This record gives sequence, C-alpha cells and structure tokens, in this order.
Amino acid sequence: MRIFAIVKVTEAIEHFANYVSNERRMAAGTTKYYVGVTNSFASYLQLHGIDEVEGITAAMVRDWQLEQTLKGQRPGTMVKKMAALRAWFKYLRMYEGFERDIMAKITPPKRPKRLPVYFREKEAETIYSSQFPDTFDGETERLVLRMLYETGLRRSELASLTPGSIDLQARYIKVRGKGNKDRVVPIELELANNISRYLTLREEMMTQIHALQPDRELPAKLLITSKGKAVTGDVIYAIVERYMHPVSNADRTSPHVFRHTFATHMLNEGADISAIKELLGHSSLASTEIYTHVSREYLKETYKHAHPRAHKK
Repeated sequence: MRIFAIVKVTEAIEHFANYVSNERRMAAGTTKYYVGVTNSFASYLQLHGIDEVEGITAAMVRDWQLEQTLKGQRPGTMVKKMAALRAWFKYLRMYEGFERDIMAKITPPKRPKRLPVYFREKEAETIYSSQFPDTFDGETERLVLRMLYETGLRRSELASLTPGSIDLQARYIKVRGKGNKDRVVPIELELANNISRYLTLREEMMTQIHALQPDRELPAKLLITSKGKAVTGDVIYAIVERYMHPVSNADRTSPHVFRHTFATHMLNEGADISAIKELLGHSSLASTEIYTHVSREYLKETYKHAHPRAHKK
C-alpha cells in the first residue's frame, strides 16, 4: 500500500505558480492566467468541501466546465481555461504524487474557427495623421501605435523593450517573446528616426525627474510616462482603444488587432508566409497560415468591388 503526503489544493497552486514561472519560464501574462484559472477552480472545489488534491474527480472538472459555460464563457475562452487546468494536473502528476490522469476523461471544447480581426489600410494609416498631444505622453502614444503596426509585436513584448533592445544603426529590434525565445524584427528608417527622437526626449524627461527626486529609481523600459513610470500592457491597450475605436469598423480595437493587421497587410503585399512566421515569433507555421485565409477574403472582397463582371448575374 502506497502512502501519499496530503497536498492541499491551495499549496499545490502556489507550487504550480512557482513552477511555471521559474522552471518553465512562462511569460508573466501566461503565468497569471494559468494561476487565475486554477484559483477559480479551487474556489469551486472549496464550495463543494474539497480542499485536498486527492479529493478531486473528473466529474468535478466537468461540472466546473459546465458552470463556466453557463456563465457565458465563450468556447475559445474555455479552450484556454481547460488548457490551464490540463497543465496544472500534469504538474500534479509529475511533482505532487497525484497518479490519476483526470483530464484524459475530459472532452476538450472545440475552438471555433474565426478569422483574425484586422484594421483596413485606411484605418491603420490614421495613426500617421492623428493629432497627438504636444507633450511627452503624446510622443509616447504616437510611438506605441507606430511600433505596434510596423513591427507586429505583442503588447507584452512592446512593454518589455528597453533602449538596449534597439539597434538604430543596424535598424532592428531584439525581442524576447513567448517561451523566452529571442527574435530580431527589422525596422524601417522613419521608425528608427522616431525612436531616436523619442530616446532624446526620454533622456530629457528622466533628467528632469531625477533632478526633482534624486533618490528615486527610474524604470529601465523604453516606454515611460511623463511621471517616470513604465508603460504597462494595460496602458498600451488603452492607447490603442482611444485612437482606433473612433476610426475603425473592426469588431475589436486592441493591440493584438495591430498584430493581425501587420501580418495581413504584409501578406496582401506579397510577403512570404515563412518570413511573417519569423517576424511574429510563431513556433509553428500553422499559427501563421490563418492569415492566408484572411488574405483570400481580402482578395474576394477586392474582386467583388472592383471587377466589372463581379456584379453580373
């Protein structure tokens, strides 16, 4: 007869958080999401009197899954939530002595096939004609939008950049993406000049703040606010929403829509899909191929509006 140590659910989640962050070295956003999902499941377990890992059953996972769905969670969201739980149970089997493969008995939800949302070229071009405040924060907002559109970076990647990430002479950005994988993204001359100008303004701003608060530790990130704080992913989201929502008919206006836009516009202009894969930092070409479907839809729409025979019956 084997004897197992009693493992509390809350302790197992704490250990899991440390594991995915420090050993798996997952991105901070992914770690936060995975831990949030497992904490949500733990709350469900607590309501049903379960506080030890050994008390968990497949039926409980199914009931929680159903509860989340009835609360209005979309299929795509449930795919991600179940992936987080699957990772937790895998961790439990590997490190906490939990022998049952509970998730093998769970039917994963099907992810709906949706084409990526992207900005039309005229919509994206508005960031070059928009009136930004004549302030340091206005310059930050301008650079955020241009970098998102011209590099295809994720908002977490953009927020993580430091001045040392950018080689203005060689005109490229070194980006650390998902799974701590590094990639190089080229930038064109105008954007390089914009970044150079911003770095000068940034240095002036940092000098002013340091003069007023000499003991204050200032952020090392590229993008900062006039108050000397690092620009976060949430701030980047708010900037995109503020400038793109009034001018776009897209279903969503978020930093990730700019990432879809970057890929779609490049593909429409004839870029090789393998090159786009490398620029986006996708580990698999399958993740990038979704943009070929978007491009086909673009071609169909162009034909429908432009070809003289398109309206013939």
